[in-house]
Amino acid sequence: MGIIASAPGSRERMRNQLQGRRWIRARLDRDRDLGLRLTIACFAAALVMIPFTLLLVLAKLPLNDLDGEVAADLHAYALDHPGVTRVLIVWTDLFGPWPWRIAVIALACWLAWRGAPRLAAWALTTVIAGGLLGLAIKVVVARARPHLPDPVALAPGDSFPSGHAVNVTLGAGVVVLALLPLLPRWGRRLAWTIAWFLVVSVAYTRIALGVHWVSDAVAGIVLGTAVIAATTAAFETWRREQGRRPALPPLDGVEPESVRVTRG
Repeated sequence: MGIIASAPGSRERMRNQLQGRRWIRARLDRDRDLGLRLTIACFAAALVMIPFTLLLVLAKLPLNDLDGEVAADLHAYALDHPGVTRVLIVWTDLFGPWPWRIAVIALACWLAWRGAPRLAAWALTTVIAGGLLGLAIKVVVARARPHLPDPVALAPGDSFPSGHAVNVTLGAGVVVLALLPLLPRWGRRLAWTIAWFLVVSVAYTRIALGVHWVSDAVAGIVLGTAVIAATTAAFETWRREQGRRPALPPLDGVEPESVRVTRG
């Protein structure tokens, strides 16, 4: 009797297990709308936001030793090397937020003119959404910028996250992801190398010029990366819903099929 009574419960457990396995297979199926690569992209976006959350908490605490010591050391170096400081000022202005916004707008116009309006919309949406999110977080956190003796540069507004770091990450990432399909394999590696060099170097200028803390610059890079990951995952979802070949954006670009249009 005990065996007979337990049979329905066993069948129910087996049914639940089978349903769970089918759900996992569906998430990891390369041929489904939300396949393996998109699933990984979504998890990546969530994981990227974890360090940003930790940095956000850090920004609300009293000044930490890393931020304070780095700011003091780099400020002393800037005062002792005015030539280097002038180069940093030129670099931070040359690759600041507005040059990147203009570059992405120009890219979007070219993409739309060449017959890739959806890719153009993705580029504009990513930069606008990321920029507005960065500004909103600045207002909410309201972290003060470094106050140093004999400052070599000044900047308005709040400190966390660094707007320059956010926008260089968004701009460089969008440009590379949009143009990857047009590049050969070696060109794609070079493009990513240049993009990351620009991101790190611009973030460094903000710290070295004494207008941001280390955590501000790192948070800007993390936030920009998370926004790109999220919008790229959303675009890949749309592509798969349209029945297009699955792509791995960091290698193939956001819309690999756009190469036929832009080259035509």
